[in-house]
Amino acid sequence: MTNTSAASAASLSASGLPSSVAGLPFAKGHGTGNDFVLVADPDASHDLAADEVAAVCDRHRGVGGDGFIRAVRSEHLPEGRALLQTAPEAQWFMDYRNSDGSISEMCGNGVRVFVHFLLEERLVELAEGASLVIGTRAGVKTVTRMAGGYAVDMGPWEFIYPDHAAAKSMDTVVNADGLEVPRPGLSVSMGNPHTVVALAELDELAATNLTAAPSVQPEPEHGTNVEFVVPAEPLVEDGVGLLTMRVHERGVGETLSCGTGACAAAVATRFWAGAEAPDDWAVTVPGGVVGVRFRTGPDGREHVELSGPAVLVARGTLL
Repeated sequence: MTNTSAASAASLSASGLPSSVAGLPFAKGHGTGNDFVLVADPDASHDLAADEVAAVCDRHRGVGGDGFIRAVRSEHLPEGRALLQTAPEAQWFMDYRNSDGSISEMCGNGVRVFVHFLLEERLVELAEGASLVIGTRAGVKTVTRMAGGYAVDMGPWEFIYPDHAAAKSMDTVVNADGLEVPRPGLSVSMGNPHTVVALAELDELAATNLTAAPSVQPEPEHGTNVEFVVPAEPLVEDGVGLLTMRVHERGVGETLSCGTGACAAAVATRFWAGAEAPDDWAVTVPGGVVGVRFRTGPDGREHVELSGPAVLVARGTLL
């Protein structure tokens, strides 16, 4: 995270935040504890710099958040205009930044909170059971409003190193403070990169220190989020697979939840479990429980659906 001194490239207001964001209304929201600062900027009139985003997300000198989400009409961003060529219904684009200000492709918890924010801002209407198509840097995502939350078609998943997966082998070696020895990992793309490591016991999961980024060798080209998972024993109850997860998000640190990470963890655990593994999963994270479901998408490929709550907890104005 960036503090006031790191944001010195921008002029600062008396509050310590960059003066360019002064007067900007915001909301604070979360999905199972994964929290975000959200702003509505339909015409893309605030092209925020990385240090400005980091200052707002700073938990001591700013509002605080795992990420920053800007709601922009797709026509006003190059990435959005490109998506509109094939998905004209994707009128809104989720411009997502990590808490250090770096741009990220997608956030599964964030997209649910984003749609909830659009509803609360009266920028869209969405009845229960209806769906909304959203533009992201990982492509279009279809979000369906449910009782008590939202379900997101996260699209197809892929192995980052498919040759290793075809050989039923792990593709990386991961080390983290608290682990006695490095562990093998499996790298999965959900539109953003993830490396999943299986642990045997909840005590081992609790003892793993995620305040520092785990070492991943080889590391995917743009870095990776790292999930440590403990499958339940028994793994399946009433047709639902169960696992517990902690995550270190690139550019953020440990978070209470990660939606794309929960999907990647279910992908890897299901792969390890073999052909009899279920299509429905409940993933317990420090901030709660999210649902993951595998189904065939309209393109004929296997898609992952993420479901869970979205909450707005505060509103204000940046000073």
